[in-house]
Amino acid sequence: MARPSKQASAAIGFFKKLRIPEGKMAGKPVKLATYQKKFIKGALAPGIMIGCLSIGRGNGKTALSAGLALADVMGELSDQPKREVILAARNRDQAKIAFNFIVGFVETLPEDEQENFTIRRGSKLEVEYHGNGGGLARCIAADGKSILGGAPTLAILDERAAWDREKGDNLENAILSGLGKRDGRALVISTSAPDDANTFSRWLDEPPPGTYVQEHRPAFGLPADDLESLLEANPGAKEGIGSTPEWLVAQARRAIARGGSALSSFRNLNRNERVSTEDRSLLVTVDEWLSAEVSPDELAPREGPCVLGVDLGGSRSMSAAALYWPETGRLEAVGTFPCVPSLADRGASDGVSDRYTQMQERGELTAMGDTTVPVGRWLAEVVALADGQGIACIVGDRFRHAEFVEAMRAAGLDRVPFIWRGFGWKDGAEDIERFRRALFESKVRTVPSLLLRSAFADAITLVDPAGNHKLAKARSLGRIDAAAASVLAVAEGARMVAKPATKAPRIAWA
Repeated sequence: MARPSKQASAAIGFFKKLRIPEGKMAGKPVKLATYQKKFIKGALAPGIMIGCLSIGRGNGKTALSAGLALADVMGELSDQPKREVILAARNRDQAKIAFNFIVGFVETLPEDEQENFTIRRGSKLEVEYHGNGGGLARCIAADGKSILGGAPTLAILDERAAWDREKGDNLENAILSGLGKRDGRALVISTSAPDDANTFSRWLDEPPPGTYVQEHRPAFGLPADDLESLLEANPGAKEGIGSTPEWLVAQARRAIARGGSALSSFRNLNRNERVSTEDRSLLVTVDEWLSAEVSPDELAPREGPCVLGVDLGGSRSMSAAALYWPETGRLEAVGTFPCVPSLADRGASDGVSDRYTQMQERGELTAMGDTTVPVGRWLAEVVALADGQGIACIVGDRFRHAEFVEAMRAAGLDRVPFIWRGFGWKDGAEDIERFRRALFESKVRTVPSLLLRSAFADAITLVDPAGNHKLAKARSLGRIDAAAASVLAVAEGARMVAKPATKAPRIAWA
C-alpha cells in the first residue's frame, strides 16, 4: 500500500494514546492490528469519501469506530472548528454500546484532558469536546428523521448490514447528503449481510468512485470449522483481538452438531459469509445443500431413466430445467434468460452484481431470444443436454399447460409423458418433502453449481396452519427457477423409484 496520508498517520498515532477500557485486556495500551491499520490507511487516503469494512463478529469493529470518532472530535483528523461526528447504529441499545466505548476511551485520557469533555447520557447520547475548536459526537439509532440537517465531518455507520431496510436507507441517504457540506467522510463497518440485495452488500460489490473496500470473507462452500478460512474472516484472532482460533473451531463444531439456524448464524456472523439466518422458512440450508455437491470425478453416471423438471419463465424471469437420474442421484441444472436486457444489466437490476455473467462463463446460464425465451427451441436444447439419454417424463407447472403443449410439439417431444404438478399447498408440500428426503438421504448428487447455490439461497417455504409447505422467494428479485425445477425433477424421480416393479403375468395368451 502507498504511504499513509496525514490523516491516517494521525489516526494511527492517536490510538497509541488510548487504553483499552474494558474486557480481559482492560487498562493496557491500545495496539492496532494489521487489518485495522490497513483499513485506516485505505479509508483515510486522499480522494476517498466512503470506507467499507466487512469482517466477522468480535474483531474490534465497534472499538475501532469509537476510537476514530473520538479522534475526529478532538481535532486529530480535521482542523475544522466545531467538528461533528455521527456514529449511527441499528437501534439505541447498539448505539449505547458505541457511546460507552467512546466514554471509556475518554476516561483513559489524562485528567486535565478529560476536563474538556461534557458527556450527556439522557435522551441524547453525546460526547462534546471544548478544546481545539470544539467537537461533538452523537450516537444515534437508524431513524432518518433524527439526522436531517446535519453536517458531519465524519460519519460512522456501525453494523450497517443489520439495519432496517427502509429506515436504514433513509438514514444513510441523509448522512451522505450532509457530508458534502464540510468535505466529510463516511465509514461503513459491519459483519456481512445475509444476501446480495442488502445495501451493505451493494457497497462491497458495486463500490462507486471514491470508495475503499476491505472485505474479510472466505470462499463459499468450505466446512464451517476450516481453520484457515475462519482466520480469514477473523484476522483479529491471530493478533489477540476477540476470539481465539481454538474457540472459533470449537464453536464451529458445536454449530455443525446443532445444525439448522445455529449453523447458519455461525456462518453469517463468525465466518462473515452471506448466509440467511432465517432457517425455519428456508427450503434447505446452505450446509444441507453443500452436502449434495461433489467433484466432477465423483459425480454419479447417467444411468437409468431421466426425469426432466422444467420451470418456464416469462419475459423478465428465468426459464430453468433440471435433469435427474433417480437410480444414481445425478442432478444437472441449466437456466436461460432472454438476451434483452443483457446478463450484466440483469445482474445489476437484481442486486447480484456480476453473478449472472459468472454463471454464463461456467456454462450454467445462457441467453436466448430477444425479450422472451423461445420455449420450443429452448426445450429442444435442454433435451439435447441429456446426450442421447432417454427422457422418461417431463414435469412442469399445470398452470402453464398451453405453453408446455406448444413447446413440446415444437421440440418434437409429443410422445414424452408429461406430468402436471402445482406449486400450491397440495402438490408443493409433497414435492418439497420428497426433495428434502432425497437430499438428506444422499440421493441427490451434483457438481458445484453457482446457479443452484444462488437459487436455493433465495428459496424459502411458506407454511400453512396445517404445516404444509409451498415454494416462495425470500426476496422479490430472487431467482429460484432452478430450485423449483430441481424440486419437481427430484420429487418425481423419488415417486418413480418408489413404485413397485410390475410382475409378468402368469398366463400369456398365444
